[in-house]
Amino acid sequence: MTSALFVVSEHGYWGEECIEPLTTLDDAGIDITVATPTGEPPVIDERSADPDNVGENTAAWVLEVDDTDPRLNDPEPVAAVDAADYDAVVFPGGHGTEWDINQDTHARALLRDAVEGEDAKALVVCHAVGILAFTSASDGAPLAAGRDVTGFPNEWEEGIVDDHDRMPDGRKLPYWVEDEVKAIGANWDAELDQDTSVTVDGDLITARGPGSSAAAADTLLDELEH
Repeated sequence: MTSALFVVSEHGYWGEECIEPLTTLDDAGIDITVATPTGEPPVIDERSADPDNVGENTAAWVLEVDDTDPRLNDPEPVAAVDAADYDAVVFPGGHGTEWDINQDTHARALLRDAVEGEDAKALVVCHAVGILAFTSASDGAPLAAGRDVTGFPNEWEEGIVDDHDRMPDGRKLPYWVEDEVKAIGANWDAELDQDTSVTVDGDLITARGPGSSAAAADTLLDELEH
């Protein structure tokens, strides 16, 4: 059976960016495992479950799955899982990834092993794309150097943080994804003139943000069938 590992933030994952791919892959019969940095349940970003922000239907949907899905409620620690055991490794976004997933040695190893392995695919969404700035290939070079990628753009970040890079909840954003990923030599294009943005470069799939979640899940399914 085809299998997928979801690596999800304990500091605030964006509901749609996790739940949309999770349920899409579920419906396709893919066996799913969830992992978090410590093995504690992931935490949903409250803004991604706010009806005023995402709409009543989306808010109710992501909250229900977050509350009831046994995999989200009983995850594995990232240090205890191996990318070689899965056909896909999925990194949902959310600002919270900047504080844990993107900085986690074992999460970065999962991404590297998925992209460099013979059979696996990696899907990285939104702020989780920032992990590319800190992930090295086996030869020590940046994993994403020279690769085509998309992700959460500076233009959107400007509408969220204040002049001191503080988020609405008061946390200071440690870095901007677009800046850091460009700095390691990735070919960045968030395709801001398009409704959705999903980029495939080899075994690395990247997606821009919440509105690209469904397209990202469908793209991953297509790639897994190749």
